[in-house]
Amino acid sequence: MKITHDDDALGKFHSRLAVAGGFVLLCFVLLVLRFAWLQIIQYGYYQTRAEDNRISLVPIAPSRGLIVDRNNLQLANNYSAYTLEITPAQIDHLERTIDDLATVIDIQPKDRKRFKKLLEESKNFESLPIRSRLTDEEVAKFVAQRYRFPGVDLKARLFRHYPKEAFASSTLGYIGRITDRDLDKIEAIGQEANYRGTDHFGKTGLEQHYEFELHGTTGFEQVEVDAGGRAVRTLARTAPVPGNNLTLTLDAELQSIAEQAFGDRKGALVAIEPSTGGVLALVSMPNYDPNLFVDGIDTQSWKVLNESPDKPMVNRALNGVYPPGSTFKPFMALAALASGKRTPHQAIFDPGFYIFGNHTFRDDKKGGHGMVDMYKSIVESCDTYYYVLANDLGIDNIARFMAEFGFGNFTGIDIQGESKGVLPSTDWKKKRFKSPAQKKWYAGETISISIGQGYNAYTPIQLAQAVATLANNGTMFRPHLVKFITDSRTGVRKLVEPQPLKKIDLNPEHIEVIKQAMIGVNKEGTGARAFAGAEYVSAGKTGTSQVFSLKGAEYKHHSIKQELRDHALFIAFAPANAPKIALAVVVENGGFGAQAAAPIARQIFDYYLLGKRPKAPAAVDEAAVERDDE
Repeated sequence: MKITHDDDALGKFHSRLAVAGGFVLLCFVLLVLRFAWLQIIQYGYYQTRAEDNRISLVPIAPSRGLIVDRNNLQLANNYSAYTLEITPAQIDHLERTIDDLATVIDIQPKDRKRFKKLLEESKNFESLPIRSRLTDEEVAKFVAQRYRFPGVDLKARLFRHYPKEAFASSTLGYIGRITDRDLDKIEAIGQEANYRGTDHFGKTGLEQHYEFELHGTTGFEQVEVDAGGRAVRTLARTAPVPGNNLTLTLDAELQSIAEQAFGDRKGALVAIEPSTGGVLALVSMPNYDPNLFVDGIDTQSWKVLNESPDKPMVNRALNGVYPPGSTFKPFMALAALASGKRTPHQAIFDPGFYIFGNHTFRDDKKGGHGMVDMYKSIVESCDTYYYVLANDLGIDNIARFMAEFGFGNFTGIDIQGESKGVLPSTDWKKKRFKSPAQKKWYAGETISISIGQGYNAYTPIQLAQAVATLANNGTMFRPHLVKFITDSRTGVRKLVEPQPLKKIDLNPEHIEVIKQAMIGVNKEGTGARAFAGAEYVSAGKTGTSQVFSLKGAEYKHHSIKQELRDHALFIAFAPANAPKIALAVVVENGGFGAQAAAPIARQIFDYYLLGKRPKAPAAVDEAAVERDDE
């Protein structure tokens, strides 16, 4: 058959039609496949994306756990108040908006400074407070004009509150806004999600150490939002779980009496229950009001605290290091008994000085104490007795024995940042100094060590732990401030078990010798005036530590500038036969231990053992005669 030109054209047309039809079919198949991919395989993904555009997940910060004393008195709690907050990412002209807000709500220069600081530390999409704790009237004013301020809103927030203000501030600590360093700690334990919506973090004290107990569990709200990002309705809510509550070993009334006993003097006091290690009072004076830090402390208040010569931000109980003075002598005497270098009745003659090499070490009492045995050396605080003893013991034997009582080491108390202090030894000096001459230990240096001077430097918490261990016949407990942790969900209280650290191998007869001598201190020795008429038997030891070298000159307390006067110290426990409380007191620049520190201890014991409340701060006993190492 002959193929015509028309047939040829028709064939080509059919071929093109088939190709076009195939192409259309392919496109249709691809569309169907794409539709199946999007609607079936990727359904979950795009549904989530759509829901994310419609639903916002809003974190709900939990209520921070309470802190109460051993008698359930609240020392740290929370209250709710409205905060005016700005989201910078939603505002074109930030300064203009703040100026306009100031015509409605009172915004002070300090509020602007704090907001500017927060803005520098935060991401611009975060909601930041410009004013906290609005009154009902201020809330009403803003609500009436909210339409004028897109990106500005009211939020109900919980605020930390310390109802007793400056009370026990170094112990409780404070909270502040979360910083990058805090975020590193949060990320290190995988708690990032739990801190969404949380602005504050424990910075010092118990607030810091128990942060992850106190914080709680963050809740969430599923909120439907419109195209403008404004909430329409709440779809679901997971309630936050409040933080756990802390019940302290601290006795708030005892703490208050101890703080009042100092008056306007600087210093520290630590009182411990010897049989458990529970801290009954932990005082650092002067103190500060932790409420200042809750909203972010203003520049002026921070300057006052930070530049004050009295250093209220320093926790003297844990970070202050002081030569222990004659409070060191009972432990030196115990070292002499344990090593066999002395017996209780072995005596020396004290002419009022001790010559070692080319140097004369003088006793505080001109003419000396005469014949001195161990009991008299503690009761009358005879320096010469310990000058001779130090030379017989040697520095490394002294250091090894004192280390057993925790001198020069961390106590492990449940507050971070305590100082280690200095327990001098030949090894310590080699590590401490650089030149060969400085590295060498000289025998004459041991003499000063024996009376708690020289390189000796310990914290009040170390002194308290040591005397509590002595009172407890050599059993040492880790000092701790928290007695119970109460689960906020179940109400179950978890006891923080007392933690015995060691049992020092000591002869009970040797301990009794030292205890009897310390009883003698408060009956007939340097502490007798402070404890005259006491209805209980106590044991103690006064101490005085030099702030600067006298270089052979006579110490005249009232003719020396306040900041150069000696520190007054006192360690004690009571009742002597069955100790319930042991303490260490340091009064900076207070002079003699018998005059300034022992009267404070008397007020503490009178309240704790007898319930007697003092009517005024502990008076300085100007008539007390201190026979110490001044």
